[in-house]
Amino acid sequence: MIAQPSPADVVAELWRFAGGDAAALDDVRLSGGDPALPSSFRIGKAAQASIAAVGLAAADLHHRAGALRQTVGVEMRHAAVEFRSEQYLTIDGGAPASIGDPLFGAYRTGDGRFVRLHMNFPHHRDNVLKFLGCAPTRPAIEAALKNWEAFAFETEAYRHGCVVAAMRSPDEWASHPQAAAIASVPVVQIERIGDAPPRPLLRGARPLAGLRVLDLTRIIAGPVAGRALAAHGADVMRISAPHLPFIDWLAKDTGRGKLSAFADLSTPDGGAALRHLISEADVFLQAYRPGSLADRGFGPADVAVLRPGIVYGSLSAFGDLGPWASRRGFDSLVQTATGFNVAEAQAAGVEGPKELPCQALDHASGYLLGFGVLMARIRQSSEGGSWLVRVSLAATGHWIWALGRVENGFSCPLPSRDSIADLLEESRSPFGLVRGVRHAAQLSATPAGWTRPAVPLGTHLPAWP
Repeated sequence: MIAQPSPADVVAELWRFAGGDAAALDDVRLSGGDPALPSSFRIGKAAQASIAAVGLAAADLHHRAGALRQTVGVEMRHAAVEFRSEQYLTIDGGAPASIGDPLFGAYRTGDGRFVRLHMNFPHHRDNVLKFLGCAPTRPAIEAALKNWEAFAFETEAYRHGCVVAAMRSPDEWASHPQAAAIASVPVVQIERIGDAPPRPLLRGARPLAGLRVLDLTRIIAGPVAGRALAAHGADVMRISAPHLPFIDWLAKDTGRGKLSAFADLSTPDGGAALRHLISEADVFLQAYRPGSLADRGFGPADVAVLRPGIVYGSLSAFGDLGPWASRRGFDSLVQTATGFNVAEAQAAGVEGPKELPCQALDHASGYLLGFGVLMARIRQSSEGGSWLVRVSLAATGHWIWALGRVENGFSCPLPSRDSIADLLEESRSPFGLVRGVRHAAQLSATPAGWTRPAVPLGTHLPAWP
C-alpha cells in the first residue's frame, strides 16, 4: 500500500514549493482526521491543509514585519465545515431552501451518459434553453437531451455559449489532453512578471493589517480567497457592477469582512475608478473568463504597469495550458468532467453521478490562491518585482486526488447545522443577524475573524478607507 501524505506533509510541501522558511513549519498545529465529510476523498485533509497554509503565510508575513512568531492551529472538523460555509449561513434564523436555479443539475443524454448544465446565471440558463429549443422545465430539458450524445452535446453547446460538462470516468479524464496539461503544473503557480523595487511589509496589530486587496471575483473560489485574507486583517474591497450577475446568498457568505464597491468596467468612469484603486493596492484578485480583463486593459502585465510591485492573483477553471485553457467552468462542472462524480458514485455503490459533499474545488482553490498571493507578497518584500499567482479548479482537483482516498468514507454523516453550532458566530449586518461559520485557522497571538459585516454590493465608494 502506498503511504498517504499526512496533513502536515501536505502543508510542508505547499510551503517549501512556495519558498517558505522551513523553520515556520514548527508553528503548525493540526488535529483530527478523515472522514470529516461523507466522501471517498480526503476532503478534510484538503480543507485543513489549505486553510492552514493561508494562516501560516499570514503569521510568517507578520513575523517578517517584526512581530513575534505564533502558532497556527487548524482542527480538521472545523476546516471541513468551513468548506460548506454557504450551507450553514443563516440570516435572522432563516436560509433559502436552495441556493441555485432549480433547473441546474445533471441530465441523462440519449446515449445513456450524463451531462451537467450550469443554469445559475440567467444568461447561461437562457443559452442552454435556446440551444435545446425547449421550455424552461426539467421534463422539457430531459426530452430535448434524448436527441444528443453527451460528448457531442458538450462540444456543440459550449460552442453556442452554454456552460456545460459531460460526465467522464477517472480513466476517461486521464486520457484527455487537458488532464495532461493540468498534471504538468503545480497546484499554485507563482512567477515574477515585472520589475519593481521591494516594498516593506507593514507591521500592525493583525498579520495583514494595511494589506489592500481588490477582489474582482464572484461565486465561491475567488471570494473565499478574499474572505480568508480579510480574516487575518487585510482591507479587502469587493468590486462589482450593477449589471453583473451574482448569487445573492453566496455574496452574503463570502462578503463577510469586506468592503464592497461598484466600478463598471464597461464605462470610462468605472475603468478610471479601478485604475485609481489599483494605484494604491497590494493584491489584485480576478476570476473573469480567461482574457476578458486583459481585453479591458487589466491583465497581469497591465496591472503591473499601473502598480509596480503588485501581486496579481488569477483563478481559472481549467488552467492556462491545454485545449481547454480558455473554457469557462464552475466547481460542479469541473467535478463532472474530471471523474469525481463517477468515482464518488462507484465508492458509494450508487448509479448515476454523485457530487462531492461540498464545493471542494472552489473552496480549496480559494484558500490556495490566498496562500499563493501572501507568499508572493513576502517574496516581493525582499526580492522586489511584480508577481502573478495562478490557481485553477482542475489543478486543485488533481491535487485533491493526490491526497488519497478514504475507506468507508460514507460512514461519516453530513454535519447538520445543529451539530456544528459550536463552530458558528453571530454578527449584525444590514441584512439582519448573520450566523455563520467562523474561520478555522486559530492563530495564538492574533485570533482570526472578520471585523466588517457582510454588506449589499456597492455599499461603499470605490476608494480606500
